[in-house]
Amino acid sequence: MAAVAYAAASRVYPGASAVRAVDRLELSIPDGEFLVLVGPSGSGKSTALRMAAGLEDVDEGAIHIGDRDVTDLPPKDRDIAMVFQSYALYPHMTVADNMGFALRLRGVPKPEIADKVKEAAGLLDLTKYLDRKPKALSGGQRQRVAMGRAIVREPSVFLMDEPLSNLDAKLRVETRANIAKLQQRLGTTTIYVTHDQVEAMTMGDRVAVLKDGVLQQCASPRELYENPANAFVAGFIGSPAMNLGTYRVVDGGARLGELTVPVPRPVLDAASGLDEIVLGVRPESLGLVGAGEDGFELTVDLVEELGADAYLHGTVDGASERIVVRVDGRTPPRIGEKVRVGLRDAGEVHAFHPETSRRLG
Repeated sequence: MAAVAYAAASRVYPGASAVRAVDRLELSIPDGEFLVLVGPSGSGKSTALRMAAGLEDVDEGAIHIGDRDVTDLPPKDRDIAMVFQSYALYPHMTVADNMGFALRLRGVPKPEIADKVKEAAGLLDLTKYLDRKPKALSGGQRQRVAMGRAIVREPSVFLMDEPLSNLDAKLRVETRANIAKLQQRLGTTTIYVTHDQVEAMTMGDRVAVLKDGVLQQCASPRELYENPANAFVAGFIGSPAMNLGTYRVVDGGARLGELTVPVPRPVLDAASGLDEIVLGVRPESLGLVGAGEDGFELTVDLVEELGADAYLHGTVDGASERIVVRVDGRTPPRIGEKVRVGLRDAGEVHAFHPETSRRLG
């Protein structure tokens, strides 16, 4: 097992205007941690993973695995195992042969290969499929074979590049739980790439959020949810996304429709001299209130009914941003109806600088 460290590591694609796919990444992953790299398409997360694997050059800075500088080492010398999105199984080989292929290339004795494959198959519930070819397996079973191929190598680091993206929604939920449980059991340092922030929040010990090749924040899932470092992280983490809008600063808070949203004094002090601030409120921090209670009028444009919960999408007079509110799914309002919305907890309001997008207070 080994820790992984990116030391101001950059990947720069040359051209008329050089593209910094990963820009001076500073990130340390302790031995045994499950770290998730997350971000929208083009954020640099897969490039960062491939840099650790040796599949992309490191143009600036360095990458360390354990106590070794692996920046210029070929992939085979880095003691890593990678699980790809496509699984990359050999169609003419059985499951057992696929799992043991890398060991065979190393010259490991056949009895030892058989023992390691059998052990990994037991961990992944693949024992009864060892004699099958990949075409006779489901998507989830193929994914487990790819995992097994990585496990038998007993690497210092697992690198996983969106391994669940080809699975259906139900199987994704089941498989990501199995991967997280397996990683805890093995204790192998793991870097996992996904664009699915729900997947990131449910699997990682820590989550690193990337945007345009730049690390925005790296923290535990709870810390990202409760204390996002900037407006991008606030809007990216959470499902549905946080409501974000630019509102006028008034005495004691910010004006949202007819409601003055209370803002803590440290935030107001940090916003001194600003006419407007960006406010963020999660849909679950809002709710329907009665006439006369503190709140604002929302015109319902869309209702998403999800069983126990429903999400109202609506607009407020004088505000351009659409607002999402979580309500009881058994009695949701109808499209076109006007409802009164208020804050469940004023302490769950987030404030950001309108220009830098950094968190205020």
